[in-house]
Amino acid sequence: MILIDYKSRKPIYEQIIDSIKSLIVSGVLERDDQLPSVRQLAQELAINPNTIQKAYGELEREGVIYSLKGRGSFVGSGIQELRMVQQQELIEQIFEISGELCELQVPQQEVCAVVQRAYEQEKGGLNP
Repeated sequence: MILIDYKSRKPIYEQIIDSIKSLIVSGVLERDDQLPSVRQLAQELAINPNTIQKAYGELEREGVIYSLKGRGSFVGSGIQELRMVQQQELIEQIFEISGELCELQVPQQEVCAVVQRAYEQEKGGLNP
């Protein structure tokens, strides 16, 4: 379910956040599904419970999950809401990258061709 890459430069709590969001977007977790308890997930992943608590806290601040006192944490965002948020974040990244490419004077046609090729490869299940 949730895999941690200990060699990654990305902090473990961020990896947990990304994994839970991915599970929601892929439909594995649905709205109002209960997440593992902090203690249970910490034991499964063999990491400090404070790390899980930090991830759950951030997910709750983002509105992705909600907590009920004495009952646990549950999925708050549905697939559509989370996809919309992720889509907006990725579009913002495209604008940032486009700005940098423009500063480097990379021709617009070349940028569009690369994006088109990458999109088609991903849609076809091929890796670049």
